Amino acid sequence: MAQLSVERESELKRRAARGGVLRRFAKQLDIQMMVLPGILLVLVFSYIPMYGVLMAFQDYSIFNGFLASPWVGLKHFRMFFESPEFYEVMRNTIVISLLKFFVGFPAPILLALMLNEVRNMAFKRIVQTVSYLPHFLSWVIVAGLVMSLLSVDNGSVNILMQKLNFIEEPINFLSIPNYFWTILVTTGLWKEIGFASIVYLAAIAGVDPSLYEAADMDGASKFKQIFLITLPSITPVVIIFMILAIGNLLSAGFDDILLLGVNPVLRDVADVIDTYVYRVGIQSSRFSYATAVGLFKAVISVGLLTMANYVARRSGHSLW
Repeated sequence: MAQLSVERESELKRRAARGGVLRRFAKQLDIQMMVLPGILLVLVFSYIPMYGVLMAFQDYSIFNGFLASPWVGLKHFRMFFESPEFYEVMRNTIVISLLKFFVGFPAPILLALMLNEVRNMAFKRIVQTVSYLPHFLSWVIVAGLVMSLLSVDNGSVNILMQKLNFIEEPINFLSIPNYFWTILVTTGLWKEIGFASIVYLAAIAGVDPSLYEAADMDGASKFKQIFLITLPSITPVVIIFMILAIGNLLSAGFDDILLLGVNPVLRDVADVIDTYVYRVGIQSSRFSYATAVGLFKAVISVGLLTMANYVARRSGHSLW
């Protein structure tokens, strides 16, 4: 009887919880409806197309479709692992991703910390506007600017270096593999650093001013205040964005690499998983093979995200 009463009590609690959720949903119906377009967007463009991963396990033919194409198991995954391009593609992806992570992740935090210390509001607004603007330019425009700056014929960089007697003849920067990673990371940093700093500036603005006043009374310098107050206060935001960045670690880039690495000479250092999938899948019509490579990247990314979230959970801040 005691066991039955406990079970009945648990069932009543579950029903009450479900009833509470439904009541809250009904009260917030207008707000919940605002979420509906976002849910539909995710379903249509993220979940429904997921049936396409079946191609990775088939010799897919557009004439036979998904149902009639023969199943081949892990054939295309083995082909990728045994491909002579596997090492090159993985090396480029990992190196470019790590460079972007270690340079591009802390840079917006540093910019936000510096902007927070600026007391001249007019100068602060100018710096913010100038640093934000590149984010709103498409990669086509940015790549065109970079190509123009680094051009052999009348490129500003070559002209300046010649005027300063650093070089005698113009250098074709975008045809020399040793320069490509530096150009790519620097361009990406210039484009995104300002916009990425907005979240950190907002987090810093939420720090209790009384903490800084107390630190001033104790004689703490600005650097000490940054390290002892500002950074610990925005740590939850930093950790969340770090988890997301680690989850996207294999997304070394597509638009920037495709546009800046258009020179075939750069393929050895510019071909990453995303551009490789585009090249073999779209240009060569090897749909099943490209899907297998993309699925491999997705699985590794999910694993990295889960691992990063597990480690971050120990600090008390995680995505789930």
